[in-house]
Amino acid sequence: MPPFHSRHGILHVENVPMTEIAATVGTPAYVYSTSSLRDAARAFKDGLSLVPRKHLAFAVKANPNIAVLQILAEEGYGADIVSAGEMTRALSAGMSPEGIVFSGVGKTNRELSAALDAGIGQFNLELEEEGVVLAALAARRDMRAAAVLRINPDVDAGTHAKISTGRRENKFGVNLEEAQAIYARLARLDGLDLRGIAIHIGSQLAELGPLRAAYEKVGRFIAALRAAGHPITHVDLGGGLGLTYRAGDVCPTAAAYGAMVAQVTRDWDVTLMFEPGRFIVGNAGVLLTEVIWVKPGAKHPYVIVDAAMNDLARPALYDAFHDFAAVHPRGSRMVANIAGPVCESGDTFAMGRDIEAVERGDLAIFRTAGAYGATMASTYNCRALVPEVLVDGDRFAIVADRITPEAMLMSQHLPFWRGRPWSHVDQSGDATRDRTHA
Repeated sequence: MPPFHSRHGILHVENVPMTEIAATVGTPAYVYSTSSLRDAARAFKDGLSLVPRKHLAFAVKANPNIAVLQILAEEGYGADIVSAGEMTRALSAGMSPEGIVFSGVGKTNRELSAALDAGIGQFNLELEEEGVVLAALAARRDMRAAAVLRINPDVDAGTHAKISTGRRENKFGVNLEEAQAIYARLARLDGLDLRGIAIHIGSQLAELGPLRAAYEKVGRFIAALRAAGHPITHVDLGGGLGLTYRAGDVCPTAAAYGAMVAQVTRDWDVTLMFEPGRFIVGNAGVLLTEVIWVKPGAKHPYVIVDAAMNDLARPALYDAFHDFAAVHPRGSRMVANIAGPVCESGDTFAMGRDIEAVERGDLAIFRTAGAYGATMASTYNCRALVPEVLVDGDRFAIVADRITPEAMLMSQHLPFWRGRPWSHVDQSGDATRDRTHA
């Protein structure tokens, strides 16, 4: 039985009715299935069974909830991070420092230093200067930082422009024609253990052709580096494997992907590294919401729900599709626009969509929301930050609180010159001064 299923006419996640979660936690709320997380993690790993040496690092940016990360750590996954904050999440969830790969185009000196001090396993370098800085920081600590150089293969992933990362005009990696010279210079630095290369061409890839083309370029580049005398032991192939968001979509299976990888890389003799994110967590989560109004529209009625673009940004950012389903279907259908309460025309999840008929007060879900959902949420319009719930069998728990506007207000302060004369006095008795005029 799938983790999200109907039982006695009510949508359940595993053995818990969505109505019970809504009554306990309120809406909107993200709801994750433990069994779905484990199944997807194992499916990806099994798909790579023909790859002899590999390291799996979950892309934390897809879902950084520590309860989710802990489950994936139990399944043998490390972490692919792009910030010191994500590193803290991964370590807090019990992931080993050695299993962490630090990617990202804008690592600060402070972040590089923190990662070195934590003992993370690998840095994916995005430009030559970053490697120089990292080497110097490592040398001061009498360390050699394990690193690979990310190349940009100039391959169009065939995905949305805003999540494509492997074309020449994208900000990621170094151009392939310059990469060998850059690699040679970085390999001479005392503070670096430069051991290979990295690649990642985009997210939500719906076919294997672009990946194969990029990997074949990688293979030729490995041969060129080895011919120049560089030992190559690790290659990071990134992530990006897509999911089906709507009926009729077709995406590669983990088994098909693994077979392609095994065939293309059979002579590389390296440890292959992978950064799956969406593939692992996408189908494991839904956004639970309540219908506030069914408002007449010019052509179709507007179903106004209490979830909004600040809770699930993907439709507004990428015109992304998320299936909308009633928790307690009425047995009839309607064509409607689905929108949230935020004061933006872009706060629209669907236009003219055929959906199960809903009325004011009904519960519904947006499916396939476990990836790039809660992690991209904001507090726009001073709305509460959406909570997260994890279900395991017949039990559930809140794994991220709803951060209310009242709680957020406590983090804001008036400047001392608008407060009472001595309202900002520290324990030493000195009043805060306006440092711009000190």
